[in-house]
Amino acid sequence: MLQPLFLKPIFKERIWGGTALKNEFGYDIPTENTGECWAISAHPNGPSIIGNGPFTGITLDELWREHPELFGNPKEEVFPLLTKILDANMDLSVQVHPDDSYALVNENGELGKTECWYIIDCKEDADMIFGHNAKTREELVEQINEGEWNQLLRRVKIKPGDFFYVPSGTIHALCEGTLVLETQQSSDTTYRVYDYDRRDAEGNLRDLHLGNAIKVTTIPHQDIVSIPTVQEQEKARIITFVESEFFSVYRWDVSGKSTFSFNDQYLLLSVIKGEGALFHNGEQYGLKKGSHLIIPVGFGEFHLDGDCELIVSHT
Repeated sequence: MLQPLFLKPIFKERIWGGTALKNEFGYDIPTENTGECWAISAHPNGPSIIGNGPFTGITLDELWREHPELFGNPKEEVFPLLTKILDANMDLSVQVHPDDSYALVNENGELGKTECWYIIDCKEDADMIFGHNAKTREELVEQINEGEWNQLLRRVKIKPGDFFYVPSGTIHALCEGTLVLETQQSSDTTYRVYDYDRRDAEGNLRDLHLGNAIKVTTIPHQDIVSIPTVQEQEKARIITFVESEFFSVYRWDVSGKSTFSFNDQYLLLSVIKGEGALFHNGEQYGLKKGSHLIIPVGFGEFHLDGDCELIVSHT
């Protein structure tokens, strides 16, 4: 009998990280500079571990290879998505990611990295870096070389509940005081453009990757505006944020008992607020803030009951 696959997250220490992952979600984080929770991951740099059922203890990448039927016998060699929660206790480096074709040639076959952000929480009057003002690649290079960051970088205001689609080639950075759920292609390739001249624990400036960054940056910057759509159903509200070639992302707001049915698509679910339960074939599975799970292909009808918000994605 098919069961939901609950995952044990992997945590990453970052120079810009903090303690929000413990404070907000109750995670047992390794240090007080924990910046990333790799919640649903099959990437070799941090694969999640199955925490329940017959597959307990194996990693998601192993499950993808050994039981492809759970995912609809996909053509992709690697699990295509990666769900993270990011604690930007300090500003992240200004960065950009390559697309699939560039990464394939230059990053040993790695996927490119198009991603999106759901702002779980942020400090009052928070902003982030999203895009640039250069009209040509020559202008981009000149402003980088001259350190004209205020003129080059675009800043946008953010608030809890905002959603941003971040295609590969977009210069971006989360800023201090932001807690974000990120859905992305399964890639760990980042090209740093600027890091505020910060030094690591050993006193060294962190590496920049300007050659690659300049090559992959989209010029001029292109805003991809996401216009959410809302669907009401019994005791649930489904908000569609984006449906792209890489992933579709939704927020499910559950306020009671609601029925869902998925046979032909596996789903990634992350509970970002509240608690409840999932009911399927006479079994009950508890859900709490910080739970992450996969609904396998062929799962069929299930019910969610409780008062909770989930971010849901699929390819």
